[in-house]
Amino acid sequence: MAASVALLLMLFFGLLLINLPISYCIGIATLATLLLNLDFDTAVSTVSQRMVGGIDSFALLAIPFFVLSGLIMGRGGIARRLIECAMALIGALPGGLALVNVVSCMLFGAISGSAVAATSAIGSFMVPQMESKGYSKDFSAAVTAAAATTGMLIPPSNILIIYAIASGGVSIAALFVAGYLPGILLGLALMLVCGGYAKAKGYPVGERLPLAQVLPKVAAALPSLLLVVVVIGGIIGGIFTATEAGAVAVIYALVLSMVFYKEVTPSQLPGILLKAVETTAIVMFLIACSSAMSWLLSFEQIPQTISQALVTLSDNPIIILLIINLVLIVVGAFLDMTPAVLIFTPIFLPVAEALGMSPLHFGIMIVLNLSIGLCSPPVGSVLFVGCAVANTTIERLLKPLLPLYLAMFLVLMLVTYVPAISEALPRLMGL
Repeated sequence: MAASVALLLMLFFGLLLINLPISYCIGIATLATLLLNLDFDTAVSTVSQRMVGGIDSFALLAIPFFVLSGLIMGRGGIARRLIECAMALIGALPGGLALVNVVSCMLFGAISGSAVAATSAIGSFMVPQMESKGYSKDFSAAVTAAAATTGMLIPPSNILIIYAIASGGVSIAALFVAGYLPGILLGLALMLVCGGYAKAKGYPVGERLPLAQVLPKVAAALPSLLLVVVVIGGIIGGIFTATEAGAVAVIYALVLSMVFYKEVTPSQLPGILLKAVETTAIVMFLIACSSAMSWLLSFEQIPQTISQALVTLSDNPIIILLIINLVLIVVGAFLDMTPAVLIFTPIFLPVAEALGMSPLHFGIMIVLNLSIGLCSPPVGSVLFVGCAVANTTIERLLKPLLPLYLAMFLVLMLVTYVPAISEALPRLMGL
């Protein structure tokens, strides 16, 4: 077992260091490790079967639908209307534009289900806007990158669907509802930091708009926000499944963007569909390769070994959960969320359950934890998009990110040790 694990880790990190796509790193490392004990044909056949089995799930059909609906709404002027709505409501508060940035990322992330899409769509508008009002470009990009991660918790979220599969059957509807309070709490914590930072730096306060100007901007954004109500309400009410909700989201996004807002034309649809296929293929291949590695780890009894080691390390649940969180924070800095959830859920979920934590609570904890990795070097995809949008470097972005990291970590600790934050709403709704 030791030789297999050593080879798996060496190959994975070695391939990662030479900038090979992470799905190839996972797949090649898994296949090479199996070749230690199996002949070539058997190893290839086993990996292939596990890859196909990993994506043979009806629930995963929701992902391409939500990807497509997010792309359609990204092109349909949704981001601009959400920003204008947020600016009209809270732009006059201390650090107003920074707060608008956070709220806009929360709203757009919830609608699109993608932190990268939120960073790109909101950042491309808000970073220049904030810079023109005297805000630091690096601080503006840092706020966008951190705030975009709230979309991983506020539904509909693809990563929550993936966790539901990795955990062996946690209700997607319950996970979606459970993500609301932690996602909002994370957004409020980031807003608190932004307000204090802006006040300390003397950043300008926006102009308070009269109600007559606020209402039209709120009304313009309302149809976009109704998507969340339609999708989540339909799932919770049992009207349709998460997959069917994804299809409804696509139809709603098409009607909204082409008929209501009229910012997407029929000639743009082939390009949007092609991008959706490309994104879905990348995600599905990543899930397939991660499923094969997850099976290999289970075959080598790694989860059981780690579980026993953690339980014998300490009998204090607070210490064990802290260790799990610290390990996942390090993992999130090097590994994308999808493979991290698929690989580490089978390892740490049994430990968490042994400590009395529900799979629902653990799911929100691991997603929030790995969301921090999205805006952490060296692999954080949101961090790179934020740098590209603001035309800056990771080194310059890290300093304004530090207080935001601290806020995210404090929220993570609250979510970890206060189960009600994750479980109260699902329990209230009988999920």
